[in-house]
Amino acid sequence: MNKIFLFIAMALFAAPYVHAQVEPAAGTWKTWFISSGKEWRLPAPPAYKAEIAQVLARQRELDSAGLQQVLYWNAGAPGYRWQNMMDKLWMYDTSHNGALANMLLGVAIYDATIATWDTKYAYKRPRPFRADNRIKALVPEPASPSYPCEYSVAAGVAVKVIAHFYPAMADSVNRMAQRALASRVAAGVAFPSDTRAGFDLGRQIAEAEIGRTKGFVPKTAWDGKRPQGTNVWQGQPLFPLAGRSKTVVLDSSSQFRPGPPPDFSKDMEELKKFKPNFRSTANAFHFASQTDDVLSKKIFEYNLHLNPPRAARMYAIAAIGTYDGFVSCWDAKYTYWGTRPDQYDTTFHPILFFSPPFPGYPSGHAMVGGVMAELYSYFFPAERAYFQKRARDGAESRFQGGIHFRTDNEVGLEMGRKVGALIVQKVRGDGADDIPATDKHTKMNTRDHAPAVSSGRH
Repeated sequence: MNKIFLFIAMALFAAPYVHAQVEPAAGTWKTWFISSGKEWRLPAPPAYKAEIAQVLARQRELDSAGLQQVLYWNAGAPGYRWQNMMDKLWMYDTSHNGALANMLLGVAIYDATIATWDTKYAYKRPRPFRADNRIKALVPEPASPSYPCEYSVAAGVAVKVIAHFYPAMADSVNRMAQRALASRVAAGVAFPSDTRAGFDLGRQIAEAEIGRTKGFVPKTAWDGKRPQGTNVWQGQPLFPLAGRSKTVVLDSSSQFRPGPPPDFSKDMEELKKFKPNFRSTANAFHFASQTDDVLSKKIFEYNLHLNPPRAARMYAIAAIGTYDGFVSCWDAKYTYWGTRPDQYDTTFHPILFFSPPFPGYPSGHAMVGGVMAELYSYFFPAERAYFQKRARDGAESRFQGGIHFRTDNEVGLEMGRKVGALIVQKVRGDGADDIPATDKHTKMNTRDHAPAVSSGRH
């Protein structure tokens, strides 16, 4: 009786979310590392009637632990949990592959999602809860066709990408993926064949894209050479060859390379005169901790987690921005080897108690912050002022923390803006902004978006 009550309660919870079709034209959006979504269209699905009993059996067997899995994997867009996992992996990766791994996860999930939408709307297979009224949707009812399962597609991509770059994670990530697949069947929103087809499609596209980007990161070792003279950063360098990596949108890593740094005498004078206070120190430590996932927060606030193609597109564009921004910033860092404050004046001690193991000019924090401000302002234009202020606060935090000169930050922000603007220019032509007027009421147009800032947010 309690289980039946749970099913009814969950079904009532899901009911308000029923709405029009989700991005039926997304299968035509331009992709990054595959030629098109249509190229990867799957064969027609098998008859689903034989699978109804399997879904019903899963729901009858569902216990509290199983329900927790359903809720866990349904939270956010299909790539949300995997992106969170990758964030924890690549940010602490001391090889040259971390930024590439992060970029590939985001882009491959997007490309595979576009292929998924092409197949979904080619066959329009009903979801289990639509196919048989004995099956209950235990999560908000997805408004897209069932085949293939978009969450399983993301899981397939994640298993392939994470296992490739972090082999020690292969077994555990595969077990997680199988739990994710099982959760979609138990939730009543996917047939077993939907999850199998989706998982295989995600793996295959990820494998193809790993091959496509095989030569992006240089394989040669650093030759140990550094420039001679004053104001040259000293230390064992981290990522000294990252700036030689192949970029995705930029023509090359040096496309927006700034001019050489000044001698920093005026910057050092300014920094030594600066009087830290509670607010400035808190800001320094806040941005040093890298704890805020602003994009996912905004995706949730605007309910775009219910729109898998658009959410995947945002994650992919942000991952490309991070990657191209990182590569171009490291090109500049190891072109000039600009020193840091505690090396320029050895009597100076940073508030943050550490000095990063790479040159200071330009600031990587400021650079990536500038990129994200441009990209997020494109996604959510009504909040442009917020994103721009956040970028400035992030750049200022490195000065407040004593590990960057102000020049490092100003140059990094400007580089980031240029990289971000170029990426926005490119993605405006991918088809996602081409929404027919008759369809605008069924989806959120993040190009001209305004519902007003309060609209669509909770």
